[in-house]
Amino acid sequence: MSVTHDAALHALREEQARLKRRLQQLQQRRREFGDFPHHDQVPFPVPLVPLVFRGHTQQGTEGSKPLVSKLRICYPLPGGSALVTFDDPKVAKRVLQQKEHKIDIDECRLRVQVQSLELPVVTTIQVSTQISRRSVLVSGFPAGLRLSEEELLDKLEIFFGKSRNGGGDVESRKLLQSGVVLSFTKDAVAQHLCQAGQFTVPLGTKSFPLRISPFLSGEIQKAEIVFRPVPQSVLVLDIPDVLDGPELQDILEIHFQKPSRGGGEVEALTVVPPGQRGLAVFTTTSG
Repeated sequence: MSVTHDAALHALREEQARLKRRLQQLQQRRREFGDFPHHDQVPFPVPLVPLVFRGHTQQGTEGSKPLVSKLRICYPLPGGSALVTFDDPKVAKRVLQQKEHKIDIDECRLRVQVQSLELPVVTTIQVSTQISRRSVLVSGFPAGLRLSEEELLDKLEIFFGKSRNGGGDVESRKLLQSGVVLSFTKDAVAQHLCQAGQFTVPLGTKSFPLRISPFLSGEIQKAEIVFRPVPQSVLVLDIPDVLDGPELQDILEIHFQKPSRGGGEVEALTVVPPGQRGLAVFTTTSG
């Protein structure tokens, strides 16, 4: 259904961003081995075949880091729905045995549908990597540099935009955790800067030696997704627009806590009124 498709697409986009940050971390490690040699080739081998990551998203063992961690999955909630999370997964299982629940309110009765909540989980990611021909990574900035992001980017663009500094016309610039990515309009500029490897750049009242290295980029070529249920949660649908939010939340919570209805202790309950949309965010730590 469209709701599930939107959630899967959102999860893939977030995972692609996390993989790009992982690639930048690998690039940082490469630079720690010393200055790059002065020749036309890149200073380290690039995989000839796409990289494939498989496995779980849990934290790795001591001394290792997971390739994919702290996964966040956003699940859109439609209007007229509620997300109920129980303390005990067995309660959610009992509630789901009855697909339609009848909730008595004074002289009327609400009929709502319940279903299990399944989230898209990425199990295999295939990533292609390549050295950018027109982009470089500028790094080695000193701690405590008193410049705003815009000021820093402007100073780098001005310095590396001058031909006497070995630069050229800057097409774009972007601040990352590992440094600043500068993209030029001509391939030869990036190649020349990487061959030099280091430049002393004025930043504010002082000048600092900054490292220049090739920018390694990655793109997801293939991703495999499986849908896994959230054992403690139940999705309630088709809630009619007859009560205000706080009152409806109390009534739903009371209903799903009744043992006679197969319910039990409710850990959390979120109601999305008709005509509105909600978003539930799940992480690897929250399950």
